[in-house]
Amino acid sequence: MKRLPPLPALHTFLITAQCCNFTRAGEQLHITQGAVSRQIAGLEEHLGYALFHRQARGLSLTEQGAALYPRIEQVFDLIGEAVEHASIRRTPLQIKAPTCMLRWLLPKLQHWQKLRPDVPVELTSSVEHGVDFRREAFDAAVVYSPQPGSKRAGQHLFDEQLTPVCAPHLLDGSNALNHLNDLAQHTLLHPSRDQRDWTNWLNAVGGDLSSIRQNQYFDTLDLAMTIAAQGSGVAIGDWSLIGDDLKAGRLAMPFDFKVRTGAAYYLVCSPRSELSAPLRELMGWLVQQTEH
Repeated sequence: MKRLPPLPALHTFLITAQCCNFTRAGEQLHITQGAVSRQIAGLEEHLGYALFHRQARGLSLTEQGAALYPRIEQVFDLIGEAVEHASIRRTPLQIKAPTCMLRWLLPKLQHWQKLRPDVPVELTSSVEHGVDFRREAFDAAVVYSPQPGSKRAGQHLFDEQLTPVCAPHLLDGSNALNHLNDLAQHTLLHPSRDQRDWTNWLNAVGGDLSSIRQNQYFDTLDLAMTIAAQGSGVAIGDWSLIGDDLKAGRLAMPFDFKVRTGAAYYLVCSPRSELSAPLRELMGWLVQQTEH
């Protein structure tokens, strides 16, 4: 097999074929006209045939040059695509999510990294439930839309459905949590100071928060769920977010009743640029996980 010509000389040929002028090619390549001419002459000597007709008014491709040009153009297009693809794969996708989503999202992303180690993801959690892509450099975010009937751009993940949860052992024994009135014998764990979640659920089932003597408040759902799993009270949270804890037996549902609040979680992406193929694939995969 004949030794291939040097890549820089082929690139000079490509640019020169596009310009059909040594001077303009030199300007694009940031080298002199003479350097372009010498590289083309060297390439022609290596190949054994002329690539250009030298004419008074400029250059024109020979038959061999015209046959070579589209193939060399395709080669450099492929090189450019390969470099861009490699760069995309090395750059982690930046995802933001509220802390309440971590119990659901983090295991999913860990599974994703096993499936696609070539598409790394960096997750940032926040007590905030939204994102401002104008000031925050994230590729995508999970956001919480609290208002019933509100419409958001993005992909719907799931609706909020509240239900009480506790450690499994609280469902047995002398103080077993079997009926609504039994809540008065336990500490209610609130994921926020406003008592909104417990109030919504109790109102829907005919209960009353004023009958509860012991309450404890936390800044995040994750903290409330951790304390509940230890058996120190009864927490309330979104059924979808704590599904893995229920399946694993870390938490149990004392009441088979879920209340839809009208709120929902959405997966949104930055409007600054078009979705890259890896980000589009990840977002589609996460939406599929809500169906399992």
